[in-house]
Amino acid sequence: MPNLKLNETPLRTAKNYNINNINLENIELPKNISQFKNVSIIGVEYTNNINTNNLTYGLSKTLENQVKQNSNQKVKMQIQNNENAQIDFKFDNQNTELVENIEIVAEEKSQGAITIKYESTEEVEAYHNGIINIIAKPNSNLNIILVNLMNTNSNNFLSIQNTLEGNAKVTYWIIDFGGKNSITNYYSNLKGNFSENNINTIYLGKEEQQFDLNYITHLQGEKTKVNIEVQGALTDKAKKNFKGTIDFKKGSKKAIRKRSRSMYTIIKHSKIKSPTNATMFGRRRTRKPQYKHTEK
Repeated sequence: MPNLKLNETPLRTAKNYNINNINLENIELPKNISQFKNVSIIGVEYTNNINTNNLTYGLSKTLENQVKQNSNQKVKMQIQNNENAQIDFKFDNQNTELVENIEIVAEEKSQGAITIKYESTEEVEAYHNGIINIIAKPNSNLNIILVNLMNTNSNNFLSIQNTLEGNAKVTYWIIDFGGKNSITNYYSNLKGNFSENNINTIYLGKEEQQFDLNYITHLQGEKTKVNIEVQGALTDKAKKNFKGTIDFKKGSKKAIRKRSRSMYTIIKHSKIKSPTNATMFGRRRTRKPQYKHTEK
């Protein structure tokens, strides 16, 4: 069974840590995706009419194409005013394969909070491969809460892409507890002036769980802001890789990394691995940012 290579960094900046990408062994991607019916969507009207634009990064072309060609759940929401919504996916014996494509558009001057939860209700070996695409139009304010409660027999693959226009603000709260392998690629393009992106992640690893987090932000607009904070705990033989990249593009005059860009890991076993790489790129030079990485 071939290895699955995923989640490459934009530039190979962490060769010594061997975390530029992750190779998963003995992973067989399902070819004939079965139906997934155990889903609940409340709060906002939605359609399944989604544009299939290419991801800038994503986990891999193979996983991206699987979502484009074989998704068994498609959800498109438009946030018009002050609206909240919740999407629940529940894995059981009858619903073991989820390949979903979610697009959320926050219209101009809108506000909203969207909760997306993935949960195992039975001890089945489940498969999840998803794309979440967020478009935040001028002066919008959107909160995204992602909750991963899959069991430790399952595989969780998630690609997130955000586009922020002028004065838009998008804040993520990511609770990442589930999956034997939980692999996340997060990309934000802060293209509009005064746009702001905040990412708050907490993970909890046990047994032989493996987390791979690759967070990439491009700052293009003037006076844009980004803040990344990741905290977690590992026990047993769990592993975590974290890769954070902030890329200041041409035109990002007075763009700033907000006060806190931190990484905390509590380790409860001497053999646990928890490498971290955090890098900032400017137009003329590469520099390492200050960040906190605590292991106990």
